[in-house]
Amino acid sequence: MNKQIILTAAFFGMVAVILGAFGAHGLEGKVSDSQLETWETANRYHFYHTLALLFLSTFSRAKSQSIRLSFIAFTVGILLFSGSLYILSTRELLGITKVSMLGPITPIGGLFFIIGWIGLFSAALRHRA
Repeated sequence: MNKQIILTAAFFGMVAVILGAFGAHGLEGKVSDSQLETWETANRYHFYHTLALLFLSTFSRAKSQSIRLSFIAFTVGILLFSGSLYILSTRELLGITKVSMLGPITPIGGLFFIIGWIGLFSAALRHRA
């Protein structure tokens, strides 16, 4: 599981850097300031939770269900929370007119982030140092 977590974090880290650079250089002047702020929020939480995934790998040898839960929750959270914000901030550029489905997805992604942090907290309580 340690390798799976590290590979996932490395992939998400790479994507976060690419999307951060794209937001800073490729979107400037193409989207509103508000949309650019939304993009930056998506990217910031993407990075935070990529780092959280890397931290999980330090616990993974404990074979904890809490760590597995956190791994899955952080991964789903990045996809739903950051992914929906990336799409919402560039919907006009992408030609997406119907976004009513994306509105509820963002807070569900946030809920997955919270679940991930609860799992990490639980794993830390149970881990023998």
